[in-house]
Amino acid sequence: MSQEMKIGLIGAGRIGRVHIAAMHRDVPGVSVGVVCDLVEEKATGLAAEYGVAKTAVSYREVCADPTVDAIAVCTNTESHIEIIECAARYGKHIFCEKPLALSLPDIDRALAVVKESGVLFMLAFNHRYDPGNTRLKQDIAAGVIGRPEMVFITGRDPSLQPLDYLKTSGGIFLDTVIHDFDCSRYLLDDEPEEIYARGECNVDPAIASFGDYDTVMLIARFKNGTLVHYNNSRRAVYGFDQRIEAFGSKGKIETSNILETNLTYAHVDGYHRPPNLNFFMDRYVQAYREEGRIFADCVKNGRTPPSGGFDGRQAVLMGLAAKKSAAENRPVRLEEVDIR
Repeated sequence: MSQEMKIGLIGAGRIGRVHIAAMHRDVPGVSVGVVCDLVEEKATGLAAEYGVAKTAVSYREVCADPTVDAIAVCTNTESHIEIIECAARYGKHIFCEKPLALSLPDIDRALAVVKESGVLFMLAFNHRYDPGNTRLKQDIAAGVIGRPEMVFITGRDPSLQPLDYLKTSGGIFLDTVIHDFDCSRYLLDDEPEEIYARGECNVDPAIASFGDYDTVMLIARFKNGTLVHYNNSRRAVYGFDQRIEAFGSKGKIETSNILETNLTYAHVDGYHRPPNLNFFMDRYVQAYREEGRIFADCVKNGRTPPSGGFDGRQAVLMGLAAKKSAAENRPVRLEEVDIR
C-alpha cells in the first residue's frame, strides 16, 4: 500500500456523502480514489464535488482496481453481501455501513469469505465512536456507577423518512434500533439473552402495510443480569433525540442531546434554549470522523477493527429477535433465531 491510503467509495447517496466528507477531507493519509454508483450522474457529481478524478458504475470495477486499497460499502443493504464477497476476493479491506445484511446465512457466508481472504472488515456503527458514548463506556468499565443494573437508550429521528425508503430499510429494528443494539453490547461488554419488543404505527398507519412500525419499545436481558430499555420513534418534532442513561449500584451516568448552541435564555415567561441538532450528519459528525480514522489506522497497522463482522452479526441477530418478539407478543431468546 502506498503512503496514502486510497478508498473506493461504492454508493454516492446520502451516507456515501457522509463518509467521503469524513475520509477524503478529515482523515489524514486517506483519500477517495474512485466514486462508484449505479447512477453515473450521482457518481460523477459527488466525485467532482470532492476533486476525485475517477468514477465507475460497477462495484466489480472498483474492487479490481489495483490503485484501491480498501472499499467503503455505502449502498442499499440488499447489495452489501455481494460487494463484500467481491472486495474480499480481490484482497481489499472493507468498511461497510449497517446493517451488514438482513439474513444470518448470508452474513455467515460473507464473513467466511472475509476470513479466508485475510482482509480487515469494519462495520460502521458510528454511535460507538461518539465522544460521549466513548466516555460512557470508559466510566462503566472503570466502575464509576458500580455494577450496571439498568441502561436506558433513547433514539428518535426528527421526521419520518419516505415510505419508499422505509419499505426497503429492513424495518425499524434493523434500520435505526440496530445502532442502539450495538451500543448496548459495546457499553456493557456483554451479550443479550432475551428481548421483548412491542411496536405501533403512531406516525403513519401506512407503515403497517409492509409489516413495520414507527414507534417501538424493547427490553433486553443481558447475561450478567443488566436490563436494557430501548425506545425509538421515527418522529420527534423537537429534533434528533439521542440519549443514554446507565444506572448502577453506585449511581448513574448519562449523555445528553447536543444543541445547536449552548446558549440558555431567561425571560419573564421562563427559560429557553436552542433546539436539538436536527440531522444525524450534524449530531454524529465527530463520530464519523473518528470511525474513519480508526479504520485507516487498523488497515495501515494491521489492527483488528473494534466493530467487526461478529458485532454486525450480533446486532442483526438482536434485530431479528426483536422483530419476532413484536410479531408474536412474547419475549424471544436470541438462540431461537440464531441460524448457523
